[in-house]
Amino acid sequence: MKRTLQHIIIALAIILQATIGAMAQTVSLDSCRNMALRNNKQMQITREQQHGANYQRKAAKAAYLPSLDFSGMYIYNQKNISLLESDQMLPTMSFDPQTGGYNYNLVTDATGAPLIVNGQPVPSTVAVIPKSAMTFDIHNVFAGAVTLTQPIYMGGKIRAMNEMTRYAEHLAQSSHNAAAAEVICNVDAAYWQVVSLKAKYELAQSYVNLLDTLSRNVDAMLAQGVATRADQLSVAVKLNEANVDLTKVQNGLALARMALAQVCGLPLNETFTLADENREIEIEQLPASTYDMDEVYSRRGELQSLEAAVKIYEAKAKVERAAMLPSVAVMGTYSFTNPNLFNGFQKEFNGMFSVGAVLKIPLWHWGGNYNKYRSAKSESIVRRLQLEEAREKVELQVSQASFKAKESIKTYTMTRSNLAKAEENLRQAQLGFSEGVLTSDDVMTAQTAWLKANSENIDAQIDVQLCNVYLSKALGTLVPTQPQE
Repeated sequence: MKRTLQHIIIALAIILQATIGAMAQTVSLDSCRNMALRNNKQMQITREQQHGANYQRKAAKAAYLPSLDFSGMYIYNQKNISLLESDQMLPTMSFDPQTGGYNYNLVTDATGAPLIVNGQPVPSTVAVIPKSAMTFDIHNVFAGAVTLTQPIYMGGKIRAMNEMTRYAEHLAQSSHNAAAAEVICNVDAAYWQVVSLKAKYELAQSYVNLLDTLSRNVDAMLAQGVATRADQLSVAVKLNEANVDLTKVQNGLALARMALAQVCGLPLNETFTLADENREIEIEQLPASTYDMDEVYSRRGELQSLEAAVKIYEAKAKVERAAMLPSVAVMGTYSFTNPNLFNGFQKEFNGMFSVGAVLKIPLWHWGGNYNKYRSAKSESIVRRLQLEEAREKVELQVSQASFKAKESIKTYTMTRSNLAKAEENLRQAQLGFSEGVLTSDDVMTAQTAWLKANSENIDAQIDVQLCNVYLSKALGTLVPTQPQE
């Protein structure tokens, strides 16, 4: 009864394990790439940089249009304004019909001459201007203005700024493509690492099974007296070493799955199965020998970034040149104040319209603006030289990647041939051992050669896949580029 219960528990465990395995998510290479592109922080940064560049371009376009601004001001003053220090008395004049003019009204003496006091004639009548009449309350002053400004000609600065923002948008797009290519390369490397370790794990299991079978055969032969204790011990040592290697590969496979999950933005303990784990890897044909480098240049994100940088600095030089040219703008303003400046500082709001034009002509700045322009031109030349150097390096990179891709396929072909020979050698060794003409050492030697041939074949298969990825990256075909305006 107890043994039956154990069998039931074991059967349920097997069913549960099979159910969990069936529920494990199967993920293809394209799915891993898409998850990484969605979750990668660098990709999120480049997407936000694209949005920022787009906003900057829209802001630069707005410089062509008139701007409307409002400004307001409030001031509290401790004292009022008084135009007079005291009451003022002004002499008056009367009309003289004989002369047809006006004469001052003066005090005269007995002879009719003007009376002089302190060297000044004394007026007979005066007009009084009290100080209070010329004192204005400015304790609380309110002022404001609504201004409309329309640039007419700014020396080409606005046009150059629009060019800079347009090329900055292209730069953000090409940086995004370059980052995507880098992410895909990392994903592919992690993906094929898992596939490689899974194949080597199965290979290590097969090797352990071979040694285990050989160990049982040697034990049986030792019992029959046709094998020695040394044969048994040597096989046991090999079996222990194979089990240790199997554990190492199993741990490496678990870590590789975690690394792939991290790159894809998944939890590290996520359970998933790769689509290429349990099927034969398809090997592509030899890559082409020659490529149209102009098309390669147009697809490479790094070169697109450098081209955009060259144009940005050329536009920057135009901006600096605009500082040496005249600029013209028209403006209209409605300004108002309280107290009312147009009606004796009355406590009320009143204002007026103003329309005018502004002309600015730079005359002399001791060469400052001109040197800024020459500095910007030098920067554009530097970026152009960097672009030419990058093109030369890209051409070399394409050649190297092409050679490595061809070499990987040739290596894979040779490993396939070596594997077939190793399998036949192992078959002959097992046959000879069963017939008693070969020793266990001969079988273990054949098994080791078979293990090495299989391992090299797995490495060659993975190397072909990775070399194709690196070649696609070098050719700029790993990520489809978006057309620029």
